Amino acid sequence: MGKLEGKVAFITGAARGQGRSHAIRLAQEGADIIAVDICDNIPDSPYEGATESDLAETVQQVEALGRRIRASKTDVRDYEGLQKVVDDGVVQLGGLDIVCANAGIAGITSRPQSVWEYDGATWQTMIDINLTGVWHTAKAAVPHLIANKGGSIILTSSAAGVKAYANIGHYVAAKHGVIGLMRSLALELAPHGIRANAVNPTQVDTPMIQNQAMRRLFRPDLEHPTREDFAPASQTVNALPIPWVDSVDVSNAVLFLASDESRYITGVSLPVDAGALIK
Repeated sequence: MGKLEGKVAFITGAARGQGRSHAIRLAQEGADIIAVDICDNIPDSPYEGATESDLAETVQQVEALGRRIRASKTDVRDYEGLQKVVDDGVVQLGGLDIVCANAGIAGITSRPQSVWEYDGATWQTMIDINLTGVWHTAKAAVPHLIANKGGSIILTSSAAGVKAYANIGHYVAAKHGVIGLMRSLALELAPHGIRANAVNPTQVDTPMIQNQAMRRLFRPDLEHPTREDFAPASQTVNALPIPWVDSVDVSNAVLFLASDESRYITGVSLPVDAGALIK
């Protein structure tokens, strides 16, 4: 039996990248999955969003493990839509034990900007997805966890949820907010036997960083920097001699926080950061 045998996990941003990795890793340990993703581009984002085909691939990979999955094209900014997905998934899969609020967008814009240079729409989109979307996820799921008399909530923050970085101030603000939200959830839900924690990754090898806008942010000296050009610049962020971590590295931390191996751990921020936070 796996560590999550008989459990049901709700994962946002599950079409690709970390979200898909989390779905597969939890399914490998026996969990059934409720998965959502916007499957669309975000206006003004310098990289393309996931697609419905990406979400279908997540479904295929989870089902290949012999687990059940209910997947939906849903925007975390749409609370009513998100609540319906969770409610329906709980009915179909028989409960809810784990919540992984992973959906988010990168803090890069078409050109580096300081905090005071953002227009209102840019700022609001970041907060709506990376902070309010996390709150929506918890709000839709918590009543089911309370009914379940226990569970684990894992919010995806970032190394930028603990320290500041230049030119992504709106992202830093949102990810710091996620940590505050996590701590409040941990305190308020403890009497119900529900734990809340966060993961704080450094750069993760997904489309969120592997795009021209991010590469140019790190290599402004090059017009069209490649992955190979980007790697040594990205490595300067970390203490360990690697440019980025893999999605499964974050998924393994999510699995730990979702499982009974962390049954008395709540209210913590777990770095998966290659030492970025001590550098």
